[in-house]
Amino acid sequence: MFKTIKNAFKTPDVRKRLLYTLLLIVIFRFGSFLTVPGVNALNLEEFTSGMAQGITGLIDIISGGARSRFSIFAMSITPYITASIVIQLLGMVIPSLEKLMKEGGEEGKKKVNKYTKILTLVLAFVEATGIYLSNNANFGEFGLFINPGFATGALVVLSLVAGTALLMWLGEQITNKGIGNGISVIIFTGIIAGLPVAVTTLYNLIMVPAFTTQGLLLALAVIAGAILLVAGVVFVQQAERRVPVQYAKKVVGRKMYGGQNTHIPMKLAMAGVIPVIFASSFITFPAILIQMFNPTIGPGSTGFWAVIYNFSLATSTSQVPVGYTIANAAVYFLLILGFTYFYTYATFNPAEVSNNIKKNGGFIPGIRAGKPTTEYLSNILSKITLFGGMFLSAIAILPMLMRFVDLGDVAGIAFGGTSILIVVGVALETVQQLESRLVMRHYKGFLE
Repeated sequence: MFKTIKNAFKTPDVRKRLLYTLLLIVIFRFGSFLTVPGVNALNLEEFTSGMAQGITGLIDIISGGARSRFSIFAMSITPYITASIVIQLLGMVIPSLEKLMKEGGEEGKKKVNKYTKILTLVLAFVEATGIYLSNNANFGEFGLFINPGFATGALVVLSLVAGTALLMWLGEQITNKGIGNGISVIIFTGIIAGLPVAVTTLYNLIMVPAFTTQGLLLALAVIAGAILLVAGVVFVQQAERRVPVQYAKKVVGRKMYGGQNTHIPMKLAMAGVIPVIFASSFITFPAILIQMFNPTIGPGSTGFWAVIYNFSLATSTSQVPVGYTIANAAVYFLLILGFTYFYTYATFNPAEVSNNIKKNGGFIPGIRAGKPTTEYLSNILSKITLFGGMFLSAIAILPMLMRFVDLGDVAGIAFGGTSILIVVGVALETVQQLESRLVMRHYKGFLE
């Protein structure tokens, strides 16, 4: 990885993309410290103190602390992720939208992207309005804003929506002109920004108020567990099933073509970390809406909306009853598995691959071309996707199950299973994209 990064900085085109990506990351981090106008700085600390756990705490982790500072990026990129989920689901039930996604080509992608952006702004406006109302002196427990009223509310809502729009633009620019998937890179940066806090927590566990052997052993166990977790994620993300393909020889004029052996690489986690990001946003969205428009509901509340809130909140906090956590973990597991299948089959079509092999005179040894090849590839894809999806799901729900074990202060470390999945997955994808661009640049230079 370090060798790839070193070579990337030696290549002018790739170095330019890397520096551009770093510049946009700096802009993102700078914006995370710009507090929204009209916020009462004296009451901001009280607002922050209630965010150690809960749905706002989860968003704060993804946004790199922007939510606790009530910055212009306080909503992070979650409205865009939610909009993407909604558009993808609508594509399954609206034939015209499904046709646009699958057969529209570049123009179709542009239209779908436009619809996603519009829906993102609508959701951002609704969420920003709810945030203002829930933290207004007339609705919340304390006054977070100076001179609350229509003018202040409009300024706060406009600032938050503009922040989300700017994040959406930054992500798009990173994807088009930088390195890696822009949205994933932004989430990656936000999570990594919380690493110093996790290190400080481990240090305090060992040294505060005095050095303890028990604290040292617990810290070493956490570090060892994190290393094993990272190793497992890397192994599964990089693992692939190679399906052999042989191309028959054919004579064209006086030249002979084909006769080569190759393979189809089918990764265990072909969908990457997208299922984890989408499942997390999908399952926590009800809690976001309920908390925005009814801030009096909490982990100890009763009633229908309290049940929905506690169930949705169980992903990010241990304050809810055990039953909610178990139910949430089960649904979270199934959602990740479902999104894994959905995005795997969206990116790898066995029928299309089979047709391409047949057109080029190829075949899988022992399998007839055409429908048998499609069924063979579908069978392999189904099995490896099941394994990859179950692995992702198990890693994601592991921190939720660990809440039943008393770990003391170390339980507050934000670097949980989902965070590690996202960080490692995005890092691997970015390095792979760097390697592919270096290979392209190498061949281009060779031909010239």
